[in-house]
Amino acid sequence: MGIDHKANNAVTNHVGAAKEATGKLTGNERRERDGQQDQAEAKLRDAGEKVKDAARKLKDGFIKN
Repeated sequence: MGIDHKANNAVTNHVGAAKEATGKLTGNERRERDGQQDQAEAKLRDAGEKVKDAARKLKDGFIKN
C-alpha cells in the first residue's frame, strides 16, 4: 500500500471520528451518521489496499520461483 493512500485513509478515519463525536455532542444525527460512514469508507479502502498488496506479494513470489 502506498504511503499516500495509507495516510489518506487514516485522515479520513480520524475526520469521520471527529464528525461522529461532534454529532453525538450536538445531537445532530446526520453528522453522526456521516462520521460513521466516513470511518467505514476509510476501513473499506484500507482493506482493499491490503488485498492489492497481498496479491502483489503473491504474484512476486510466483515470478521469483
